[in-house]
Amino acid sequence: MMPPKLQLLALLAFAVAMFFLENQIQKLEESRGKLERAIARHEVREIEQRHTQDGLRERDSALSSLSDNEDDMVIIYNRVPKTASTSFTNIAYDLCGKNHYHVLHINTTKNNPVMSIQDQVRFVKNVTEWREMKPAFYHGHVSFLDFTKFGVKRKPIYINVIRDPIERLVSYYYFLRFGDDYRPGLRRRKQGDKKTFDECVSAGGSDCAPEKLWLQIPFFCGHYSECWNVGSQWALEQAKYNLVNEYMLVGVTEELEDFVMMLEAALPRFFRGATELYKTGKKSHLRKTSEKKPPTKESIAKLQQSAIWKMENEFYEFALEQFHQLDEELEFRQQVTFPAAPGSLCALFTSMSKVVCTGGLSWYVVGDVFFSSWPDLDS
Repeated sequence: MMPPKLQLLALLAFAVAMFFLENQIQKLEESRGKLERAIARHEVREIEQRHTQDGLRERDSALSSLSDNEDDMVIIYNRVPKTASTSFTNIAYDLCGKNHYHVLHINTTKNNPVMSIQDQVRFVKNVTEWREMKPAFYHGHVSFLDFTKFGVKRKPIYINVIRDPIERLVSYYYFLRFGDDYRPGLRRRKQGDKKTFDECVSAGGSDCAPEKLWLQIPFFCGHYSECWNVGSQWALEQAKYNLVNEYMLVGVTEELEDFVMMLEAALPRFFRGATELYKTGKKSHLRKTSEKKPPTKESIAKLQQSAIWKMENEFYEFALEQFHQLDEELEFRQQVTFPAAPGSLCALFTSMSKVVCTGGLSWYVVGDVFFSSWPDLDS
């Protein structure tokens, strides 16, 4: 039997060996953990690199596709009356020769913003197939039309501008009576009626009734009959949906310069030089309603009591929120992601075509719709 002293030494040696072994095992576990984390990081980097490469290939493919199809680009500006629409459209006319695209005015019978189903079909067919007039900028007082309903794969780019509902109604009220500085000699529908907007509101006149506010919602809602049912909640929701999902950009009259700047950044193929023209031009494109008097607080308060104003104002505030969000994103990308130049945002659109801007009173008739190269001078 081993002496007690040797037993103690053996026990101590065993304990030291076990301690050393456990220490080595712990170090191995730590090393394995570090190795697993390193492998995981490496795998994540590989996945990220693959995604980045795939994204770059997809982007390059999209850029190539858009460049190849650039001459087929179509913009539709279904302008809401009295939202500075003529002022903005005249910028497009001023730029079409330099930027090599066509501007076409959509005229409908009696300025009806809703087309019959037959004319909708003809309109879609001609806009998509009239290659001689591409790239094209169409404008007119017509409500939104969903091209996908007619089997069109490549939809046009929709843009628009809206305005504070009461400001728009006041402007339209005086425009019908006094016209504007664009064609001061033209006789207007209500010419001779000297009643002010405040007097109209006080007397409960039809030209200033809350129902007259119902215009921007149906223009964005579209050609469904429910869109033009005054006060329809469904129409409001559909208008919001279309604004977010069908329009590339919707600006506001009160911030028109920002709208022009954003369009130039997003679509330089059409709007290169628009900001400079707006800022430093002779302002020949600007248009102001004559004899317009601001409404009193009492008139505004009376209109704001109506459910129709609340709905139109809700839509306006919704559009304003979307516009400001896009504006902030654009500023951020210019400052952080694309510091080289505003045009960096616009690699999707490069100027390639050599088509001249064509003039003429009208080109063709489609049912109750015809197109001309002259701006809308009546509203």
